[in-house]
Amino acid sequence: MGCAPSIHVSQSGVIYCRDSDESNSPHQTTTISQGTAATLHGLFIKTDAADTIPSVITYQSRHSRNNSHRDRRENSGGHICIEAETQTSHTSVKVSGTEECVGPMRLTQEPIQVLLVFAKEDSQSDAFWWACDRAGFRCNIARTPESAVECFLDKHHEIVVIDGRHSRYFEAEAVCRLIRATKPSEHSVILAVVPPITSEQEEPSALPLLCAGFSRRFVENSSVSVCYNELLQIEHGEVRCQFKLRACNSVFTALEHCQEAVEITSEDHVIQYVNPAFERMMGYHKGELIGKELTELPKSEKNRADLLDTINTCIKKGKEWQGTYYARRKSGDSIQQHVKITPVIGQGGKIRHFVSIKRPQSDNNKQPYKQNRDEKGSEEHPQSAPSLQNRRYSSVARIHSMTIEAPITKVINIINAAQESSPVTVAEALDRVLEILRTTELYSPQLASKDDDPHTNDLVGGLMSDGLRRLSGNEYVFSKSSLQNVSQSQLAIPVTLNDVPANIAKLLDDEERWEFNILELETATLKRPLTYLGLKVFSSFGVCDFLSCTEATLRSWLQVIEANYHASNSYHNSTHAADVLHATAYFLRKDRVKSSLEPLDVVAALIAATVHDVDHPGRTNSFLCNAGSELAVLYNDTAVLESHHAALAFQLTVRDGKNNIFKNIDRTQFRTLRQAIIDMVLATEMTRHFEHVNKFVNSINKPMAAIEESSSNSEGSDCESQASIRNSPENRLLIKRMMIKCADVANPCRPLELCIEWAGRISEEYFAQTDEEKRQGLPVVMPVFDRNTCSVPKSQISFIDYFITDMFDAWDAFASLPGLMEHLSENYKYWKNLDEIKCKSLRPPSSP
Repeated sequence: MGCAPSIHVSQSGVIYCRDSDESNSPHQTTTISQGTAATLHGLFIKTDAADTIPSVITYQSRHSRNNSHRDRRENSGGHICIEAETQTSHTSVKVSGTEECVGPMRLTQEPIQVLLVFAKEDSQSDAFWWACDRAGFRCNIARTPESAVECFLDKHHEIVVIDGRHSRYFEAEAVCRLIRATKPSEHSVILAVVPPITSEQEEPSALPLLCAGFSRRFVENSSVSVCYNELLQIEHGEVRCQFKLRACNSVFTALEHCQEAVEITSEDHVIQYVNPAFERMMGYHKGELIGKELTELPKSEKNRADLLDTINTCIKKGKEWQGTYYARRKSGDSIQQHVKITPVIGQGGKIRHFVSIKRPQSDNNKQPYKQNRDEKGSEEHPQSAPSLQNRRYSSVARIHSMTIEAPITKVINIINAAQESSPVTVAEALDRVLEILRTTELYSPQLASKDDDPHTNDLVGGLMSDGLRRLSGNEYVFSKSSLQNVSQSQLAIPVTLNDVPANIAKLLDDEERWEFNILELETATLKRPLTYLGLKVFSSFGVCDFLSCTEATLRSWLQVIEANYHASNSYHNSTHAADVLHATAYFLRKDRVKSSLEPLDVVAALIAATVHDVDHPGRTNSFLCNAGSELAVLYNDTAVLESHHAALAFQLTVRDGKNNIFKNIDRTQFRTLRQAIIDMVLATEMTRHFEHVNKFVNSINKPMAAIEESSSNSEGSDCESQASIRNSPENRLLIKRMMIKCADVANPCRPLELCIEWAGRISEEYFAQTDEEKRQGLPVVMPVFDRNTCSVPKSQISFIDYFITDMFDAWDAFASLPGLMEHLSENYKYWKNLDEIKCKSLRPPSSP
C-alpha cells in the first residue's frame, strides 16, 4: 500500500503536495477553494466553474487507474471543500533513493521530481503524467508561468517539461527564461515540447531553444512509452550528471573552510580556483588571480634557478611533487611554503588540472602553544628561563659523547647542535628534518595510489617488492640440470677470435655502435651470442691482460656462464646478457665514463654485465617469494635472484681451474674485484632503483652542474673540480651502479625494431608468469600482464614514464648520449600512437 499525500491550495491558487507520513492513511486528500469540478489523474472532482481549475496539480504516488473515489461536499458561504479519497494499488511500492558515487563520496538520490508546464490538459500532458507514474517520479502540473515559477522555487524539480506548441497561452521560451533566472535551475533539465513537422517542412534549428535555456527538445508524441523512454534517458544522462555536480558544492564548502591554502589550475597552469586560506596567505583577492597564468604572477628570487623546471618536469609526467618553495605575496615579501602538487587526470586520460596544497613552512598553529608553554615555564622556573632549546633537546646530549658514530648519527648530531641556538620556528623545521632522516628509505619516493594506472601499479608491485610472502603451500623449484653438472664435454669446442665464422665476424665489426643488432648475432650463433661477443669485447678492453689469464680460460669461462642461462626464457637468456654486455662496453667507451673509472672498475663492470642474470628462471623475485622457493628461503626473501646470480657466478668460476679467470691475481685484488662485481649485480635489483638514481643525481649530476654554471674564466680549475667529484671512491661506485642499471634496461633506448622485439619478449615472460601463478593458485603480482587482456603499449609507456626517463636523463647528463635519448623519444611516441588507437599489440593492425 503506497502512502498518498494531501493536497492543499494556497491563496494564489497553487496546489501543494504534502507527504502524509504522519498518518498511516493510504489516501489522498485534496482541498480546493472556490467551487470546482475537474478530473485529476486518479481523482474525480465536481466543479461549478471550469475556469477555477487550480494552476498546479500535484501527483505523488503510484496509483492504479481503477481507484475508488469518495466525494464529500460541504457548503459554507459559497466555499466548496471537496475531499477525494484514492486507494493506492496493492502492487505499488514506495520509491526509494538510488545510490551514486562521486569519486570516494557516496550519495543517495531521492526520487526524481518533474514539473509539467501545460496551459491545458491534453493527450500530451497525460502521456507525460503517466510516464512519470510508470517511472516512479513525483510530478506537478502548472497551468501558468507564474505558478510554474512558484512551484519550481518550492520543489526544485530535476526535470521541467514546458509545452511549446501553443503560443496563445504563454511563450515557452519566456517561461524557460523565468525559470533559468532562478538559482536552483542551474542543475535542472528543461525540456521543450514542440509540434511535429511535415515532410515538406525543413527541420528547424534547435539553437533558439538552447539560447533560451532549454536543455533538450521533444517532438510531440502522446505515446506513454515514448515519453517514458525520454524521461528515463534524461534521468540516466543529464539528471545524474547534474546530481553529481550539485554534490560538488559540499566539496567546495570544505575547501572554503579548509585551513590549508588550495590552488587549482588547468593543464596550461591557468588559475581556476583559490580558497580563502590561499587569499589570506598570499594577500590577493581571488578576482585578481582566477583566469591568470601562473607565469604572470611575480616570483621569489629565493628559489634555486632550476626548481620550476624540476617541478614542471615531474608533474607533467603525472607524478606528484612536494617540497619547499618560496612564493611572493602581493605585498612583495617572500613566504616559505611546503607545497604538494598533484596532477588530476581527466578527459582523454590526460592531465586536466593541477591541485596545489600549500602551507607555511613553519607550523604557525603550534607556535602560540609552544610560546605560552615557554612563558609559563619561565614563570614557574625562573632559573631555567634562558634555556628553551636546552630543555627541548637535553635528552639527546648522550649522542654527542658516542665514540662510534655512523654517518647518519653525525648528521643528526649536527642538526641537534644547530637546534640549540636556533629560533623556535627553525628548530621546528629541523624537527621535521629529523623525522625524515629516521625513516629507512631515504631515497625511495612515497608512491601515490595508482588506481588510474594499473600498469605502473603492477610494475611497481612486481619489480619493487619481494612478494606477499607465503600465501600458498606451493613451492617453486626451477630446473637445476645446468646449475651443478655443467662439464666441458657438454660445451662446443672453444674457438679463438681468428677462428670465428666470417658471417659472425662481420656482425661483430659493428659491436662498438649503439645500433649493433644483437638479435642478428643471436641467430648467427645459434642462440650463443654471449660467448662470441664476450670474446670480442673482453679482448678490446684487455681483460685477459689485467687478469693474467689465457684466452682459452676466458673462452671456457664464457661458455660455462652462457650454458647456465636458460635458453627457454623468452627474455632473461644469454642474448639479454650479451645485450647488457654490449651496452656496458658502449658506455665504458664514453670519455667522461672512461676518465672516471680505474682499470679494475672496467673489468668488474664487464664481468658483472656478463653474469648479472645467470640462471634466471624467467620469474620475478615476488613470484619466488610467494611460491616459497628454495632460493627465497636461502636469501630470506631479499634480493633473491640478484644474490643468486652473483653467488652462482663465483661458484661456476672457481669450481674448475679451466674456467677460473681469477686464479692468477693476488688475494687482495681478487677481493676488491669480487666486491665490485657483487655490488654491481645487486644494483640491478629494482627495489633500490630510486635510491641509486637519486644518489647519482645528488652526488654527481648536481655538483658537476653547479661547477659548470659557476665557471667563467677558470676552465682548468673547473675541470679539476669535476674530476675530483667523479674520481672519488664513493662516486665511482655510484657511476658503476648507474651504468649497469642503464645497460640492464636499455631496451627502450634501442632502435625501434629492437625495442619492439625486446618489449614482446619481456611481455611474453610476464604472461607466462601470470599463467603459472593462476595454475598454482599463487597471488598474481602483475594482473595487467594477462595475455588475453594486456595492452603492451600501455605497459611500455608506464615503464618508460616511471623507471626509464628520469634515470636516462641523469645518465645522459653525465655520459652525453644524445643518440640514445633520440631513440627513447621516438620509441615513446610509437607506443603512445598505438595506445591512442586502442591497439594492444606490438604493432599497428595491417591495413586491408
